[in-house]
Amino acid sequence: MAKTFKDLLVLAQNKGPKKIAVAVAQDKEVLAAVKEAEELKIIKPILVGDKEKIIAIAKEVNVDLNNVEIIHEEDGEKACRIATELVSSGKANVLMKGLIDTSVIMKQVLDSEIGLRTGKVISHVAVFDVETYHKIFLVTDAAMNISPDLNQKKEIIENAVGLARSLDIENPKVAILAAKEKVSPKMEATVHAKELVDMNKKGEITDCIIGGPFALDNAISKEAALHKGIDSEIAGDADILLAPDIDAGNVLYKSLTYLAKAKNAGIIVGTKSPIVLTSRADNEEAKLYSIALGVLMATK
Repeated sequence: MAKTFKDLLVLAQNKGPKKIAVAVAQDKEVLAAVKEAEELKIIKPILVGDKEKIIAIAKEVNVDLNNVEIIHEEDGEKACRIATELVSSGKANVLMKGLIDTSVIMKQVLDSEIGLRTGKVISHVAVFDVETYHKIFLVTDAAMNISPDLNQKKEIIENAVGLARSLDIENPKVAILAAKEKVSPKMEATVHAKELVDMNKKGEITDCIIGGPFALDNAISKEAALHKGIDSEIAGDADILLAPDIDAGNVLYKSLTYLAKAKNAGIIVGTKSPIVLTSRADNEEAKLYSIALGVLMATK
């Protein structure tokens, strides 16, 4: 079971290398992360983008691109299409976003001809390693689904459980977050929490343990939970935090990243192949860890 990002890299090394197609690869942090992942024998990269810029940036940051395949395409949208086709055709195992807007690459991912849709809900899962918690944990969904309904939340949980299991977390503990711990008809998040717990008990959501509703403090602190009279095996030991909507998820994601200085990684799941979709503001380390997640998911 991976408890730190170092563990995650070791798992990826054991299960790699996988071919990764990078769309619009002319970016310093992307190239540095890709090269480090290659040196760790996690991936074999295919860089798609403006070849001259890729080579120039690589020289600037002392990245050796010898023996790395580069497909020249100056147009960003076309580069995304080429990279997506490489994955959908099986020539690459993982798709990665480079220096391009998320909407541009997702347009190709959702394309009926060359895209990566499966019919399932597509969701974002972030993985965090923070000093104040005893293991890595997952947060979903902070980037894709704006206000998911009950069935969408079910599939978002299933997507996150799939990622957790690829990290050797066999029976992940899922905490359904809300603003309070008691079910209130006026607060949809709490109602959904109870329904998701019931679905888990009935075997409609498997391979995990679901509890909730939890306020954040009770999900991550056993002491806080006991203080409020909450007796749960999930309290203080959650592996997955399900946010009620994108606003809550995004605030939690950025609070952990910028205020708690947590190490983080992010990936898009629910597609035929994993998509490494990090923010352009993410550093090289976050991109490296996200690549490792993609490799682990590609082994499924």
